[in-house]
Amino acid sequence: MAVTIKTEHEIELMRESGHKLEEVHNALRDFIRPGISTKEIDEYGEQLIRERGGIPNFLNYNGYPASICVSVNDEVVHGIPTRKHILKEGDIVSLDAGLIWKGYHSDAARTWGVGKISPEAQKLIDVTRQSFFEGIKFAKAGHHLHEISRRIGAYAESFGYGVVEELVGHGIGTHLHEEPQVPNFAQKGRGILLEPGMTIAIEPMIDIGTKDVKWMDDNWTVKTADGSLSAHYENTVLITDGEPELFTCTKEEK
Repeated sequence: MAVTIKTEHEIELMRESGHKLEEVHNALRDFIRPGISTKEIDEYGEQLIRERGGIPNFLNYNGYPASICVSVNDEVVHGIPTRKHILKEGDIVSLDAGLIWKGYHSDAARTWGVGKISPEAQKLIDVTRQSFFEGIKFAKAGHHLHEISRRIGAYAESFGYGVVEELVGHGIGTHLHEEPQVPNFAQKGRGILLEPGMTIAIEPMIDIGTKDVKWMDDNWTVKTADGSLSAHYENTVLITDGEPELFTCTKEEK
C-alpha cells in the first residue's frame, strides 16, 4: 500500500474522528482510579466510542479481543483487559484506543498515573509525551520522515531511557495501519519526503530501562524485557505546509 494523500473531504472526516477519540481519552483519564479493573476501562471506553457514533477499530482487529488496549506498568502495549487485573495506587496505565467514523480511523494513546505515583514514574510519562512534541517539530512538508524519528529517540535517550524499536508508528486513514512506518529512533536513511495531506500516527514507546521487549503467551501483550516501567503517547497527525495538525489533541491539551 502506497502512502496516501488525503483530500480535503477525507481530512475533515479524519478530523471529526480524531476529535471524538480525544473526548474518549479525556473521559477515560477522569475514570481511572485505584480499585477498578482493566476490563472496566475497556467497557467504558467502548461505551464512549459507540455513544459518539464511532466503531472501536481495535475490537477483533487481527483477533484482538477488546476495544481499548490497557497496559499497566511494565506492559508496553497491547495489554488485554481482564476482570482480575485491578489497578492499584502508584500504577501507571497506558491506554491505546481508536475509532472509525464514516470509514476513517483515528488512533491515540495516553499514559496516566493511578492515584499518587512516584516522581520517577511521572518523569517517564512527561518525557515520553514531550518526545512526541519534540518529534513533530519536523512533521511538516519539506522535511523527511526520519527527522521525526531521530528527534524522538535522541530526546528520550538523553534521559537514559530505552526507546522501543520492535514497535513503531504508522500511516492511517481508511485503514488503521497504512504506509509509512514511523520509527521512534534514528534510521540510516532520511525516509520519505513529507507532503501536505499525509496522515500518520506518531507514537513513542519509552522504557525507564532497556529498549528490549518480550511478547507474552497471549500473543498480544508486550512487556519490557527487564520489568521496568514503560510509557506510551500517540496522536493522529496531519502533515501541512506549516505546523502539523493533531486530530486527537486540542490546543488546550498541548
